[in-house]
Amino acid sequence: MSGLRYVYAVCHPYESPLQRQLSGVSGAPPKRLTHHGLVAVVSTVPEHEFTEEALRANLEDLDWLTATARAHQQVIDALTAVTSPLPLRLATVFRDDSGVRSMIEAREEELRRVLDRLAGRVEWGVKVYVEKPPESSDDSRAGRPPAKAASGRDYLRRRRDQTRAHDDVWQRASEFSDRLHATLSAFAEDSRMHAPQNAALSGATGRNVLNAAYLVPRADSEEFVELVDREKDDVPGIRVELTGPWAAYSFAGEFSEDPGVES
Repeated sequence: MSGLRYVYAVCHPYESPLQRQLSGVSGAPPKRLTHHGLVAVVSTVPEHEFTEEALRANLEDLDWLTATARAHQQVIDALTAVTSPLPLRLATVFRDDSGVRSMIEAREEELRRVLDRLAGRVEWGVKVYVEKPPESSDDSRAGRPPAKAASGRDYLRRRRDQTRAHDDVWQRASEFSDRLHATLSAFAEDSRMHAPQNAALSGATGRNVLNAAYLVPRADSEEFVELVDREKDDVPGIRVELTGPWAAYSFAGEFSEDPGVES
């Protein structure tokens, strides 16, 4: 194959083929490269897009980054359906097949250790959002726009009531998130807390107060989903979002960190 080698993941050998029509980054189909009993899932990408200098510029191009991330994730999702991959960071590129083989040889012990830990497991994501608390006035409860305050004292009372309602919601959300995370962490084999998402970037409504990932045996996933469903019932002002199952990015360590290029 001519061009650079884009590596999506490293896996233990697996039997089930990926979808025939699956395409990867830059449209090329993913292939298996087997070395020392491990499988690197790779595709060929054009050098003019993935040299170190070109990649620095492309990572600043939102359209290019979005298309590349989507194609990368499609391959990872397809792998997750048939095995437990160790996903590599976005835009991990090598000069040729021999570069990929050298990476496997240099990091073989660590790759096997992480793959053994992830075998038969998937990642579930759980986020908790605080919805905007309702206005405390009778007008808002009746569905009417709030009337103007009759006096400065009335205005201050309304502001005090709104602040109190806001504080109450945040207190409930904090206590609920702590309980939920403790319950899910006790069920899962491992968990990771991520920084809350910025609503302006994620587009999600409400304020994110819990953003966590849980490593769960694939066979226990249905029970984990049911557990989340039970815990999130009837919590006013709080929304719980469950995503997955995913490849275990949050538990892949440095392999899934920031984009990079290897020679």
